[in-house]
Amino acid sequence: MPPPPRPRPATPASSLPLSTMAMALLCAVWLIAGAVGHDPWKTDDAVHLGIVFSLLKDGGWLIPKIAGDPWAGTAPLYHWVAAVVATPMQWLLPLHDAARLATVLFGGLTLIALAGTARTLYDRDAGLAAPLLAIGTLGLLVPLHDAHPVPALLACQALTYWGLAKLGKRPLAGGILLGLGLGGGFLADGLTAIAITAPLLFLLGTPRWRDARPWPGLLVASAVALPLALSWPLALYFSDASYLAAWWSSEWRLLVPAPATSAVGDLLELFGWAAFPVWPIAGWALWANRRRLAEPALLLPLAGTLIGLLWLLSREARALHALPALLPLILLAAAGAGKLRRGAANALDWFGMTTFTLAVGLVWLGASAMLAGWPPKLARNFAKLAPGFTAEVSWFAMTVAFAATAAWLFALVRLPRSPWRAVTHWAIGVAVGWVLLVALWLPWVDYGKTYRPVAAALLAALPEGSGCIARSGLGLPQRASLDYFAGIRTVAPPEGRRQCRLLLVQGPPREEAQPGWTRIWEGNRPGDKNERLRLYRRN
Repeated sequence: MPPPPRPRPATPASSLPLSTMAMALLCAVWLIAGAVGHDPWKTDDAVHLGIVFSLLKDGGWLIPKIAGDPWAGTAPLYHWVAAVVATPMQWLLPLHDAARLATVLFGGLTLIALAGTARTLYDRDAGLAAPLLAIGTLGLLVPLHDAHPVPALLACQALTYWGLAKLGKRPLAGGILLGLGLGGGFLADGLTAIAITAPLLFLLGTPRWRDARPWPGLLVASAVALPLALSWPLALYFSDASYLAAWWSSEWRLLVPAPATSAVGDLLELFGWAAFPVWPIAGWALWANRRRLAEPALLLPLAGTLIGLLWLLSREARALHALPALLPLILLAAAGAGKLRRGAANALDWFGMTTFTLAVGLVWLGASAMLAGWPPKLARNFAKLAPGFTAEVSWFAMTVAFAATAAWLFALVRLPRSPWRAVTHWAIGVAVGWVLLVALWLPWVDYGKTYRPVAAALLAALPEGSGCIARSGLGLPQRASLDYFAGIRTVAPPEGRRQCRLLLVQGPPREEAQPGWTRIWEGNRPGDKNERLRLYRRN
C-alpha cells in the first residue's frame, strides 16, 4: 500500500502591513493618477505624443515622425504600443490621454517584474515589498507618468533582471524573460538599453552562476532576443536605409560619453534625491550581507547599480540619466528593508510620516489659495505664475482629494507594526501626495504647460490662402504641439524661407530683426517669460 502523500507546507503569511489586494490597489492608483487628465506638456511629453499622433495620422509605423518630418532620435516600441492602445480607447478618452495608457501598462509591467525578481532572489515578503519601494522612490514618480520611451526601457530592464534571476532554476521561463528584456529593450531605447543590461551577462561566468548551469536558458534568451531586436532595423534597411543610418549614427553619439558637462558632486546630488529613500536601505543591505556579496542574489543588483552609476557619471545632470541605477538599487533595498535595525526603521518611519503629513497640508494650503484666495500672498504667487488662470471647484476632484487625505490619516494611526512599516508609509505617502497634487493642482499646472491656447491663437491669425509656413528656431515640442492642436505643420530652412509667404519664429522676449518680413502675430504660454512665437509675412 503506497504511503499517503505528504501535506504541502503552508505558505507563510506576509509580514507586510498591507494585504496583497490593498497593495495592488495602491499601485494601480499611483500608476493612473496624473497619466490622464491633462494636455500634452512642453518637452518630452509633447514630443512623444506628437510622434504617436503623426503615426496614426500619416501611417508609416517604421519611421517615427514629428509633425510629418522623420525624427531619428528614438526607437519605436513605446510609440507602437501607445498607438495600439489609443486606437480603441479614443471613444472614451482624448488621444493624448489614451496614448499615455501605454505608460501605465509599462509601469505596471515594471512593478510586476520587480516583484518577481525580488521574490526569486530573496523571499515572498521582498517580492511584495519591491513595488512599494519603487512607488516610494522619488526619481520614478514623473518618468512613469509621462509619455516617453523611458517606461518601456524600465519595463524591459526589469524583465532582464527577472530573467537572470530565474535562469539557473527555470531555464525556459528565465530565458524567455531575459530575451524579452534584451530584445524589447533595444526596440525601446536602442543602444542605451544594451549598455545598461548586456554587461550583466558577464556575471554568468562567475563561479556561483556557473554552478547553476545557466547556458540552456541563455540559448533560449538568444533565440528570443535576436529576432526581436533585429526586426525593426532589418525592416528599416529594406524600406529606408538612409533613415536607419541616421538613427544608428544618433545612437552612437548618445552612447559615446561626451566631455563632462556636470560636476561629479552635482551628479551625486541628483542621484541622492532621485534614489531616496532606497539608497540608504540598499546601503544597509550591502553592509549586513558584506560576506555574501559573491552570491547571485546580491551580485546581480549590485552589478546593475554600479553599471547605472557609471552611466550617470558619464552624462549631464538630468534626472532621466539616473534611472538605470534605480531598479537594481530597489532590488538591493528589498533584500534589507525588512531587516533594518529598530532604531533606523523607526527613524525612517517618523521622517516619512512627518514629511508627507507636512506635504499633504501644503498641497491643501495651495488649493485654498487657488480656490478661495487664502492666504492672500500665496494666492498672488499662484496668479503671478499663471496669469489669467481661474480656478474652479470640481466636486469629483475634491472627493478624490478628501478620500486620499483620509487614507493617509488612516495609515498614520492604523497601520500595524511591522519591519516593513516604514517602507509602506513611504509608498502610501508618495501616492497620496501625488494624488492630491493631481486632484487639486492639475488644472493650474496644465494651464501653464499646454500649447493649446497658443496653437488656437496662431491658427486664428493665419491669413486665408497663405499656403506653407517656414520655421526658424522652432523646437520639437512646439512643432509637435502645433500639429496636434491646430494641424499646423512648418517647412524646415532653407527651403521654407524660399518657398513660403509666412515664417514662424521661436525666440527670446526681445524680438530679433527679420529683414524682408513683417510681424503679424505674437504669442506665448501664460507665465512663460523666456519663449515667444512670432508669425511673419513676407514683404
